[in-house]
Amino acid sequence: MYKGNEGVTRDFVATAIVVHEGRIALLLHAKLGRWLPPGGHIEHPELPEAAAVRETKEELGIDIEVVAQREPQGFAHALARPAGVQLEDIGPGHQHIDLLYFARPLGSVELVHNAEARDCGWFTCAQMREMGVDDEVVAWSEKALAALSGP
Repeated sequence: MYKGNEGVTRDFVATAIVVHEGRIALLLHAKLGRWLPPGGHIEHPELPEAAAVRETKEELGIDIEVVAQREPQGFAHALARPAGVQLEDIGPGHQHIDLLYFARPLGSVELVHNAEARDCGWFTCAQMREMGVDDEVVAWSEKALAALSGP
């Protein structure tokens, strides 16, 4: 955890926007009461991409593959490039630096949520809007759908 000069604490987290057949996997976060993609804190010494994979398995019970831009050959130490990085206000004086990855399921797509979620499912962006999902989550979902559509 980093405590900036302005007295704000920050944690690094990783999120997976998982795409399957034109839908996005979301969970109804028990503590926050909001529909969100799976994600959570990056644990030491975990890499961000691995955190997104682990959190998805823990929160939704599915295995995923992260679909990320990789550096060309010759950059052996380059990590998977997140689709985005954003700063999120979590509570007074605390923020998350969120590395967002686009992903696809591997194997079963049957979602089974854990205690962190009240519900879960696969949703279109239109359904998300009807459910009152945050505009930012819908926007990232649209970007993921566009990036992972097709063969």
